[in-house]
Amino acid sequence: MTTHPDPVRIEPVLQPAPDLAPPFSKGGLIEVFRRRYLLKLLVQKEVRSRYQGSLLGVMWSYIQPMVRFCMYYFVIGLVLGLHKSFPNFAIHMFSAIVAMHFFTETFSSGTRSVVKNKSIVRKMPMPREMFPVASVIVSAVNTFPQLAILFVASVVAGWRPDVVGVLAAFLGLAIVTVLGTALALLFAGLNVFFRDFQNIVSTFMVLTTWIVPMIYPFEKVATSGLGHNHVFYSIYMSDPLTIAVVLMQRAFWIPTALGKDGFPDQLGDVGFPYLPHNYMELGLLMLGVSCIILVLCQMVFRRLEGKFAERL
Repeated sequence: MTTHPDPVRIEPVLQPAPDLAPPFSKGGLIEVFRRRYLLKLLVQKEVRSRYQGSLLGVMWSYIQPMVRFCMYYFVIGLVLGLHKSFPNFAIHMFSAIVAMHFFTETFSSGTRSVVKNKSIVRKMPMPREMFPVASVIVSAVNTFPQLAILFVASVVAGWRPDVVGVLAAFLGLAIVTVLGTALALLFAGLNVFFRDFQNIVSTFMVLTTWIVPMIYPFEKVATSGLGHNHVFYSIYMSDPLTIAVVLMQRAFWIPTALGKDGFPDQLGDVGFPYLPHNYMELGLLMLGVSCIILVLCQMVFRRLEGKFAERL
């Protein structure tokens, strides 16, 4: 009788389990711009949803700021008579409105961006920073018509381009963009956990009209008793939004005001108290501060985003 050897048993080789990883990228803002096509789709979605069902559509980007401008100009310029003692008050105010509208819309829409897109956050592995960044881009698109109106109005009022003025405009818009993106990231993350933060942002929007030289000139601050208070003046000038507004006014309003009502005749003669000391250096400093704030807000956002899907 032939005996057969026992069959050889082959033991399976167990592979170590891969490390668990979150279903979203940790690349941060860099990863957002690497996925430009996805960012483009999200921006298109935001633009379409904003004007969906609207008869006027993008025209609201012109109407709303013009209504705000007319209201301020009527009350501050005509009722209080500031337009008589202040050359080209309308250009002065509208150049500030453009910058502040860009910031407030970026901050407000960015704060709600993650919660607004919660269905995408729960289902798709993508950088969560994509949503606040898309809000910033949409806000820039909506601000461009106002910037075009400001440019045309300034040309009609006698504006002529100069190198320092053009650089001041780009620097002012850069400060607003970086600071708005930073705060949008921070508050978008916090708003996922506590919806109170979008109400905090709405309350802060009420203050933005008064904390920058928009409906009053910087000259009033510099020459008043508050301006002589070094503590108050230092606090006032430490606000990046104040410097951004001053830079926009240097770019568009100052050239149109030359030689009017005792105003200096030459750009080289325009200085304090019409503008802060070393306003360009202050602008570069505030841009650097805004970049530091952006880095810090990005770090906080990355620590929070791991629990977004759970909380939403």
